[in-house]
Amino acid sequence: MTPHRKRDTMHRSIRAIAGIGACAALLTGCAFGGGGATEATTDPDEDVTLTFQSLAFQDATIQATQDIVDAWNAEHPETQVDVVQGSWDNVHDQLVTQFQGGEAPDIIHNEASDMTGFAQDGYLADLSPYLSDDVVDSVGQGIWDSVSIGDEVFAAPTVMQSYVVFANTAAFDAAGVAVPTGDELSWDALRETAQQLTTDGAFGLGWGLRQPTAPFMNLALGFDGTFFDVADDGSATIDVGEGELAVPEAVHAMAYDDASLDPITLTQSGGDVLPGFLGGQYAMYVGGSYLAQQIADSAPEGFEWTVLPPLAGSNGSAQGTSPQTLSVPAESEHVDRAAAFIDYFMQADNLAAIGEGDCLIPASEAARAELETATEGQTGWAEMLASGATLEAAPFQLAADYPQWKDQYATPAFQEYLAGTITLEQLEQRLADGWDQVG
Repeated sequence: MTPHRKRDTMHRSIRAIAGIGACAALLTGCAFGGGGATEATTDPDEDVTLTFQSLAFQDATIQATQDIVDAWNAEHPETQVDVVQGSWDNVHDQLVTQFQGGEAPDIIHNEASDMTGFAQDGYLADLSPYLSDDVVDSVGQGIWDSVSIGDEVFAAPTVMQSYVVFANTAAFDAAGVAVPTGDELSWDALRETAQQLTTDGAFGLGWGLRQPTAPFMNLALGFDGTFFDVADDGSATIDVGEGELAVPEAVHAMAYDDASLDPITLTQSGGDVLPGFLGGQYAMYVGGSYLAQQIADSAPEGFEWTVLPPLAGSNGSAQGTSPQTLSVPAESEHVDRAAAFIDYFMQADNLAAIGEGDCLIPASEAARAELETATEGQTGWAEMLASGATLEAAPFQLAADYPQWKDQYATPAFQEYLAGTITLEQLEQRLADGWDQVG
């Protein structure tokens, strides 16, 4: 079966059984990894309270999450949901402890790349029997691929980030440079624009790349760079070529050949670089779309900014994404009820509210349309939402040993290359050799 036919088959399978699960409580919830079946609550007269571990941290998103829960609770007195606050800082270790101790929350908020390993180990229920047609049809297949193993879905994708270019429009005006417009911004155009905006004491571009692996690998899809070929069981082979190296090579050239990208920022986080952008030290700034909220909150009075069109390589503006997700433990006594809440959470108005609170892109096309209407005329939103149309699963997210390879080999190798201590050819070798060590 070709990959294209396999994706189509999975999508049809989800749709065929989703309507049944949305209307009636099923007897069992399937677990991944041969974990067997888990009995689900079927007595409609039984009152149930579910725990929902949320990682929302911005005030607007915390409130939006609570509003969704309150609305659900008002409509479903037999299935109440209690929000428990978690943290992105320790969610992985916390989940390991919770799963091992049989104390995982009924509804788990995390991101796809972190939940993949738990799914492969059999800790997560298959949600595909419970998702409604509206939810399934409104999320693109490329996003479903990021939360699926074979024909089973281990999480529902809620919101996503893309990497975008923020621009100080006053700096463009002062330099006499036109602000790029259109559907896409090529990497060559970004490089040329950065050169034009570099003046004494100011760089055309700042980019916090202290943790370079995720941006480099997600943006590589714009050059058809996939890094891995992954089987359903998570085993993978690595292939590092021109497409995979195009983005780090472009960044290196801007920093050292053109001197248009401040090399100091390559050792900093995105938050560290933001003050320089707001202070006029960098005319452009690359970062996650969520940073738009920090720019709006922190910019000095009169600061004029926008978001440039999505970055595009030889394969267009495709980007990989690891969406935020909602999952249900396979061991939950109430898989059907927890999944019903997730289906409710995935309604367009709910995802639009979550996306607006975090400056993130809803996974649902219907929610993106609703958010586009709600934010019409607001700085940057049209461009950020446009970038969401080409977000898709990146193969590395389903590679079983990716987290170890990323931390122990890929990140140090990328950092050394950005520091100028190894060549592009040595980077390629380090990445491949590192995978051989963990694979």
